[in-house]
Amino acid sequence: MSGAAGARRSPRTKLPTGDDIQKGQPPVWRAALFGLCPECGAPTLFDGPVKFREKCGSCGLDYGRYNVGDGPAAFLTLIIGALLIAIALTLDAVVRPPLWVHVVLWVPLTAAAVVYGLRVGKGALLASEHQRQAAEGRQVDEEDD
Repeated sequence: MSGAAGARRSPRTKLPTGDDIQKGQPPVWRAALFGLCPECGAPTLFDGPVKFREKCGSCGLDYGRYNVGDGPAAFLTLIIGALLIAIALTLDAVVRPPLWVHVVLWVPLTAAAVVYGLRVGKGALLASEHQRQAAEGRQVDEEDD
C-alpha cells in the first residue's frame, strides 16, 4: 500500500473517509443541519425555507449543478406524518383533550417538522453529491483499434 497522504478511502466501498474531506469543508451532517456551503462552510446554502440559492455568496460554488430535486419530500412527509399521528393518538388515549387542542398543537408542529426535515434532507443530498463529486452519467465513446 502506498503512503499517499490525504487520499485514504474505505477499501470496501471506495467512498471518502473523514481524512479525504478538504480543510474548510464541513461534514455532510453539519452542512445539512445548519445549511452550510459544502465547499467553504459558509451559511449560504438556502434562500428561503427550502429553496437553494443559485450559488454560494462566499466561495461562488454553483448549487444549480446539483440535482437534488424533491426526492426526500415524499419519504419525509410520510415518516413525519406517521410519527406525529402515533404521538397524537397516544396523547388522545391518555389525556383526552378537546379537538381544538389537537388542531392548535399538531398543525403547526407538522408544518414545522416537514419544512425543517426537507431542509435537512435536501441539504444532506447536496452536500453528499458535492463531497463525492457526483455528476450525471455520460456515455464515453471508445475509439476502435
